[in-house]
Amino acid sequence: MIKTRITEMFGLKYPIISAPMGPFYTTKLTIAVSEAGGLGVLSHATLLGKDSIKDMKAQIEYVIENTDKPFGVNVRTARVQTDHKILVRKIAEWRKKNPKIREQLVYGLTSAGGSKFPSKIWKSHAPDLKHFHVAPALWLVDKVVAAGCDGITATGTEGGGHQSYEGISTLVLVQQVAQKYPEKPLVACGGFASPEGIAAGLAMGADAVAMGTRFIASNQSEFHPNYKALIPPATARDTILTTGGFGPIRLLKNKYALEHGKVISKQEKISQEQSYDMNGFIEDLKRYMIVYTEGDVENGAIPVGQTVGLIDSIRDVDDILSEFTKKAEEKLKNLCSNIQ
Repeated sequence: MIKTRITEMFGLKYPIISAPMGPFYTTKLTIAVSEAGGLGVLSHATLLGKDSIKDMKAQIEYVIENTDKPFGVNVRTARVQTDHKILVRKIAEWRKKNPKIREQLVYGLTSAGGSKFPSKIWKSHAPDLKHFHVAPALWLVDKVVAAGCDGITATGTEGGGHQSYEGISTLVLVQQVAQKYPEKPLVACGGFASPEGIAAGLAMGADAVAMGTRFIASNQSEFHPNYKALIPPATARDTILTTGGFGPIRLLKNKYALEHGKVISKQEKISQEQSYDMNGFIEDLKRYMIVYTEGDVENGAIPVGQTVGLIDSIRDVDDILSEFTKKAEEKLKNLCSNIQ
């Protein structure tokens, strides 16, 4: 077994976390990952026709009814994510009122915005909830540490879904964070979908790796079969960066992605946000929904990482966790045996 600060912190068998993939649901995937010995994480789901606050509570209650293992939740804190301040407060409230939620909901991951507000609320009202924040560059990691977060999720540009304008690779970023903040628990995210990747992440100083695309291509994820089926035959060259709801987004190349255009500048994106009306927001969200709910893989957005080039099959979650960790352990032992 591989023991790290994060496996010890959360009582995990494996140093593997499922990356949240909102606006889609990952409720059943969260249960599967946690049951298998990793740490499942609920997405901040924001599909049309849903109350995201009630929806998150329902997801949490479903998880604790179907597993007694630890899990986490994600909250996106972007400027345009107007529900995040309520959701942060509600999560603390739900944990306080329900002992089972407090026992199992141990990991709060914030992303796509600031870390200061959620850190302040959770430190005051849910001090035993471990708060990690996603950061795509070292100067943003500095802000996460200054906000008092318990840990860091360092995510590089090769990952799927929403990215940043920084363009820093996971390979470089994880080393930077490990060197500057060795005392902080660290999750490496973006580019992990193999035993070799897990071994490399741990060797660089991470305490766990988070995987998204690899778990989409699993039998237990809620993603549409048409979505899943595109991943095994794809290559690492089959993704493209375009502009999403929070900035650059990495999508699988299809009719929608190619017509959507190049990534606009950061200033242009801010101006777009300021002028966004509800109709524009709804139309954009529909492009994600039709893939997830209807399986329309031509006219909808398909978030995936460059790790599609490492995935050749749809697999069970428990096989992914157990086999990947076993092989990663073997690779690390072999490396150590070469040291004279």
